[in-house]
This record gives sequence, C-alpha cells and structure tokens, in this order.
Amino acid sequence: MTYCVALYLKDGLVMLSDMRTSAGVDHISTFGKMHVFGEPGERMVALLTAGNLALTQSVVALIQEGVEVDGETLTILTVSSMFQAAQLVGAAVRKVWKRDGAALKEQRVDFDLSILIGGQIRGRRMRLFHVYSAGNFIEATPDTAFFQIGEHKYGKPILDRALTFDTGIWDGVKLVLISMDSTLRSNLSVGLPLDLLVYRRDALRPELRRRIGEDDPCFRKISEDWSQALRKAFQSLPHPEWKD
Repeated sequence: MTYCVALYLKDGLVMLSDMRTSAGVDHISTFGKMHVFGEPGERMVALLTAGNLALTQSVVALIQEGVEVDGETLTILTVSSMFQAAQLVGAAVRKVWKRDGAALKEQRVDFDLSILIGGQIRGRRMRLFHVYSAGNFIEATPDTAFFQIGEHKYGKPILDRALTFDTGIWDGVKLVLISMDSTLRSNLSVGLPLDLLVYRRDALRPELRRRIGEDDPCFRKISEDWSQALRKAFQSLPHPEWKD
C-alpha cells in the first residue's frame, strides 16, 4: 500500500508520497509514486498514484504515449488545461480497465487505483483533482483544500485540525510531513523514502523536489519535535472533572 497527500493552497501546491510497495511481508519493494511532467515556463503537472502498481504504471505510460479524449489523441504534454489533463487520466484509467478488467476479475483481483493530479498550464489556473478507479474525478476547492489516497486515516486528523486554504506553503510542507510521520508510525505498509514537491502558483516550474530518506535531518527533527510537542500537550491537559 502507500500514502499520498496533496494540498491545494492559496499560494500553491504541496504534494508528498511514500515509496513502499507491499505484496505481503516477503514482497516489500520501493517504487516512485510521484510522476512530474512539463517544461519550465510552459507547464508543470504532477501525479501521485496509489493502488495496484501494475495498473497505475499502465496509466502513467498511456498518458505519455497518448489517449483519445473527445475524439482527439492527447498526451500529458499536449493537453490545454488541467481539466483536460484530468480527463486524460480518467480516459487512461478506463482504457486500462477495458484491457485488463475482465482478466483481473477472473483472478479475483480488484481493479484498485487512485490518482491525484495537480499543476498548472501557461495561461490557465492552477488546479488539483482526485481521479477514481472508474475514471471519474473531483476537484479540490478552497473549502476542501487537500486530497489523500492510500493509507490516509492516520494522517488525516492533523490536516482536518490545522489546514486551511490560506495556510502558508511552507506551513503546508510541515503539515504533510507530520501527516506522513503519523502514518509511518502506525502503518507498516507505508515507508521511507518519500518524494516531496512544492509548487508556487503561476511559477510553471517546481519550487522544490526532494527525496527524503532515512538519514534526512530535517524530517527526523520534525518527527522528534512533533512527538515531544504531543507528549507535552498531553501532559498539560487537566484530568476530567469526574476523576474524583
């Protein structure tokens, strides 16, 4: 399994994914779940993928090779808007289903995938979408400023409590790292290394792409400081009134 999270903020996008793929305790592998496409100054499009690795890799390959959308063959580098990019990913998902769905069903394997796609194309606005296994999708808004896929439940509470559309982009980076740290501590199917992307609205190029490994001092400090802060906050809480 995996955990991916993407923030849709006033100042830009923050996207984070782990790299662990698990098919049982004897089959733990490392694969990148973040895929970034574009040309500086023209477009920046990033995908985060979760679910069956063979299916998500097929989708990523198809959007680079070309898929028909509304009668026109498009790739991730030729779509004219982020909405069309989401349509392209959805069409690729449906094409993979048409090719592999029956065989998977025969083997009692679920058609399981989820994809987050965010970015901006020159002359268009920045957008973030969540594409489901049926190929349909929803869009992030200022009222719903983040999406998660994969093992999301452990990292959701901090985002629900602390994140808003107006959160600063680097505060957003702290939040996704804390969210990921909570997931790493509670779920063995999610693991380091991590891929982090920071995109500033209208920049049309990533502000930061970073691979975060076991020995990353910044991530280790955030993890340790957050644990200490939680323990301190817990200890400072009064006992319930009915204790006595």
